Amino acid sequence: MKRFLTLISIAFASATFAQNATPPLVESVTVTGNGHVSLAPDRYTFSVGVQTIAATVDDGARENNARVAAVIAALKQAGAKSDEIRTSNFSIYPQQDYQQGRAPRITGYQISNNVTVTRDKVGDAGKLLQAAINAGVNTSSGLQFEVSDPARGRDEGLRAAFDDAKSKATLLAKAAGRTLGRALTISEGGATQPPPIPRMMALRGEAAGGEVPVESGSQELSFSVSVVFELR
Repeated sequence: MKRFLTLISIAFASATFAQNATPPLVESVTVTGNGHVSLAPDRYTFSVGVQTIAATVDDGARENNARVAAVIAALKQAGAKSDEIRTSNFSIYPQQDYQQGRAPRITGYQISNNVTVTRDKVGDAGKLLQAAINAGVNTSSGLQFEVSDPARGRDEGLRAAFDDAKSKATLLAKAAGRTLGRALTISEGGATQPPPIPRMMALRGEAAGGEVPVESGSQELSFSVSVVFELR
């Protein structure tokens, strides 16, 4: 019996020691790596509009409506679908004459109607812009190209970010007289996409007959990872 109790006591003591023992300290280095991927934009957006001025709201709206309807029809004929065209602004502003000592006098009304086109076929941006110009638009807020899916290039970007992190960690380990071990933890920082670059369009009558020259260029996506490496 005494021997049995002694064995139980030894087993209990061993278990208690195992629970209270401090795990061995793993020396490590934490670094952040960055990767960049250049992608061709696959979507564009532009806004064009018609601005008219008339003596009365009715006259201005009637002229503006007709011209905007012609612009929308021209965009559709050039290839834009109904769900790719939306009205983005409509406004009516009185034109006033200010003279010292007198109340402002309304001389007319300015009516503006803008439509925005968002389309995935980047190659036809110039054709649609030219169609809008030929149909009578006289205002524009710009042209933007963007990458519609930030996940494009993700694998390449994350690999580049990890390689960058490992390169930094190797350099730091060597500077400390150590060697780099395995990656203990990896945290993805995600992807960042710069805001679309607006490209202003000059709407001139002499552009009719061809297409607006458009270059979509490329867009850079950035990826980051935080990695904890073991030091040996």
